Amino acid sequence: MTLLVVARPAAAQEILRDAETEALFAKMSKPIIEASGLSPNNVKVVLLQDDEINAFTAGGQTVYINSGLIEAADNINQVQGVFAHELGHVADGHVILADRGTKPALGIQILSLVLGAAAAAAGSAEGGMGIAAAGQRAALGSYLAFSRTQEATADATGAKFLNEAGISGKGMLEFFKKLYNEQYRYGYTDVDPFLQSHPLSGDRISNLRQTLMTAPAWNKPTDPKLEEAFLRVKAKLKGYVDDPKETLQAYPPSDQSIYAHYARAYAYHKGGYPDQARAEAAALVKADPHDPYFLELEGQILLEGGDPKAAIPPLREATELTNYQPLISTTFGHALVATDDKANLPEAVKVLKQAVARDDDNPFAWYQLGTAYAASGDEARASLATAESAAMQGDDQLAVLSARRAMAGIPANSPDWIRAQDIALTSQNALDDEKHDR
Repeated sequence: MTLLVVARPAAAQEILRDAETEALFAKMSKPIIEASGLSPNNVKVVLLQDDEINAFTAGGQTVYINSGLIEAADNINQVQGVFAHELGHVADGHVILADRGTKPALGIQILSLVLGAAAAAAGSAEGGMGIAAAGQRAALGSYLAFSRTQEATADATGAKFLNEAGISGKGMLEFFKKLYNEQYRYGYTDVDPFLQSHPLSGDRISNLRQTLMTAPAWNKPTDPKLEEAFLRVKAKLKGYVDDPKETLQAYPPSDQSIYAHYARAYAYHKGGYPDQARAEAAALVKADPHDPYFLELEGQILLEGGDPKAAIPPLREATELTNYQPLISTTFGHALVATDDKANLPEAVKVLKQAVARDDDNPFAWYQLGTAYAASGDEARASLATAESAAMQGDDQLAVLSARRAMAGIPANSPDWIRAQDIALTSQNALDDEKHDR
């Protein structure tokens, strides 16, 4: 994937960024978002490298989908069902309302500790411990009941969004059935429903079946182009995330499908077999010489294999075919910089400036732009680019130093100078707050 990997310590996972995957997510989610009354421009779908079959929201209008869920899904309609459920959480404000579940539970727990301490002080240590333990169980039960209610509400809201978007709810029920089967596969057959944060999968299916099966869209087929895009993304993700041996078992050389070439190209590239990786990428380009994502892959393999000059033609075409998609533009700009040819620097600066202007979460693009500026002799704007990258990654100290260095070399009150000043002030405030909290 011209997969840009971005660490997110707060989520304890890594964000995977890929142009083709993000295009798929945008297309599959747009009608559901519109049905919810939210704007597709504001809702983000983010892919995480995590083999757990899961998706979640954590505030704002962002839905996180684990790579394990993509691998587990059989079709894009199942992913749409999961997305609709998570969007239900967003639309219903469940993260904002989380305190309604945690505060009562915390109150129960604190009260039990106070009563337990009082009992212990009165001479009944065992009684005090029993009261505290009972309180903790009650607090947990209170929170889990609240969580189950939120999950059931999100199910209903998500089903409503699917129906209003004219998308079949088969995928939603199929995925819940998949989770139900997983319980039996791993022996979770005797589960206490009151100790779960989610309703049991069987109950979720029963509660949603009538709503989804009676909708006009129930038997509506998925757009074949959308399904094709999903199968491609699933294959390339497997090649990137899984152990190369596993990928080659799933997609042996005898399999000459597009999906197999895609998966093997990433597996070979990841495993350190450049000749085989190039051959698989070449097979893809031969099958469709003007597919931008095949060209992107070919260019990426050439670039990361040490031949940036050869990577430029396919990456330039991929960039143009996608109307300068920021992630692809970043890889193209990287190739131009990596040639160490000063004649390529003006184009590199132009392409990378477009990339950072259209993508507000791409520190690697800022890093490459800074490298291009430095190689061009523009140290002040190289420092500004470093400040932008550092600020995105939470390195406030480097952001302050770089921004101040940029301000010293950029004409005062110009747009770049004002931007450097903003970064310096914001990052310095963050540093001061951190010191204050210690």
